[in-house]
Amino acid sequence: MRLKIKRLQSAVGLPETATAGAAGFDLAAAADVEIPARSIRLVGTGLVIGVPSGHFLGIFARSSTPLKRGLMVANGVGIIDSDYCGPEDEIKIQVLNITDSPVRVARGDRLAQGIVLPSPRIEWEEVDEMRVPTRGGFGSTGA
Repeated sequence: MRLKIKRLQSAVGLPETATAGAAGFDLAAAADVEIPARSIRLVGTGLVIGVPSGHFLGIFARSSTPLKRGLMVANGVGIIDSDYCGPEDEIKIQVLNITDSPVRVARGDRLAQGIVLPSPRIEWEEVDEMRVPTRGGFGSTGA
């Protein structure tokens, strides 16, 4: 899959996959930023990414970021729609500092990973009843 990408700053590197088997590509900070303790900040990547129609870009945490840095992707998973690709529509990572101290992020620090996934168009078919019996309470399989 080929994606269009625009660097908002010439010094920003293009995203890369860490290994041949990696599912996602790393997204890094475009500038130094300090994230206060127990706070959320948007960290720009300096990139505009053209996601193909019928797909979205999921922004997921890198597995090492919470453990090594005390930072998490604040909204769980960020979703970038295919129509968010105007000239200044920078991809930003919403970062939550879960520590009791400020965390300094340097330009180039990899904070999250992006994965392009399909997003099928949904058409609702309203019915009077569902044909499968109820399994039990939310999160319960009855076992």
